[in-house]
Amino acid sequence: MAASGAATTIRLDKLLWFLRFARSRSMAQAMIEAGHIRLDGRRVTRSSCAVHVGTMLVLPVGERIEVIRVLTIPVRRGPAPEAQACYVRVPPPVPAPAN
Repeated sequence: MAASGAATTIRLDKLLWFLRFARSRSMAQAMIEAGHIRLDGRRVTRSSCAVHVGTMLVLPVGERIEVIRVLTIPVRRGPAPEAQACYVRVPPPVPAPAN
């Protein structure tokens, strides 16, 4: 988790690597450049986009799409439990019943 005095933003490619959504930073850059990532609802193709606490990300994870909200900015690529503590998965909206 982020320590006091830590940065308030992080590059998108570095964040995906730190949070273990990509095996390497170059793989994260390839995902971003291919247009597979949405940052607060807009498609991004630049790896250098700044990510802040509270940012919503939509990204492919295997065969499914994940929506996450960044809770803290990580300071390193630590173990999985440490990475998972930096974000929360946003559940998909429940469709309204048809009348």
